[in-house]
Amino acid sequence: MLRGRDLLSVADLSPEELRQVVALAQEMKRRRYAGERVIPLLRGKTVALIFQKPSTRTRVSMEVAVLELGGFPLTFNWSELQLGRGEPIKDTARVLSRYVDAIAARVYRHGDLEEMAKYADVPVINLLSDREHPLQAIADVMTIVEKKGRVEGLKVVFVGDGRDNVAHSLILAVTMLGGNMVVASPRELRPDPAIMKLAEEYAAASGGSIEVVEDPREAVRGADVVYTDVWVSMGEEEVAERKRSLLRGYQVNAELMRLAKRDAIFMHCLPARRGEEVTEDVLEGPWSVVWDQAENRLHAQKAVLAFMLGG
Repeated sequence: MLRGRDLLSVADLSPEELRQVVALAQEMKRRRYAGERVIPLLRGKTVALIFQKPSTRTRVSMEVAVLELGGFPLTFNWSELQLGRGEPIKDTARVLSRYVDAIAARVYRHGDLEEMAKYADVPVINLLSDREHPLQAIADVMTIVEKKGRVEGLKVVFVGDGRDNVAHSLILAVTMLGGNMVVASPRELRPDPAIMKLAEEYAAASGGSIEVVEDPREAVRGADVVYTDVWVSMGEEEVAERKRSLLRGYQVNAELMRLAKRDAIFMHCLPARRGEEVTEDVLEGPWSVVWDQAENRLHAQKAVLAFMLGG
């Protein structure tokens, strides 16, 4: 299925492959809760995890995922490698390919991942870039299926920065699986046109839909899922105040959530800035599934690794 391939974008999966990964993630979770923590599909294999940006959920869940599949994770900060002294990415990629079975990296620039994948002889996995966060989206749709039974036909609303990497991957995953995706964002922060074009193609094939609106109240009305992310990501400090000014009316609070369906769920990839993109009562309240969502990163990543590297 994914063996020998890179995973830089949700678009690197077919709809059927995404369904298979989600189904395996659910099985991984069931077996872990039944006490089967170690499923040695990666026995004898090593995965290099490279972090140019800080991380909590991605780093810990990936390390545990590799270990629980019987493999060995090697974790590095960018500055610990010769990359930090200016070694070209292509040189690092070619050398690591002689040592490890896969490379997973969390970077500022998506182009750096593409260069790594071009020169590596082993699969490269996107742990987050400025363009996408595919492993988060896989865990997200797993969570939606877990809570709602399906993605198909549901109204999933992302409120905030439509150019956000998490938003981009969520748009692709939801439309791929037949969901009705709505993005509420200022005109200046609409999703990347290339992402929108792909989403429109997926929606046409799956029976889903994709829409971008400016009014968050219009977007959230009748929603099954409401999702947001931080307004200012790492590396955006220079434009932080401008973005906060643009997004001031896009906070997810109880008033906004009451416009959604009575059984709507609230999602956030974390970390959250309480009082900015979301209020405390929503994040900690009955709508919130964020802690299950965070846990599902582990199970989803075990499924991805099993498909890419497993025996």
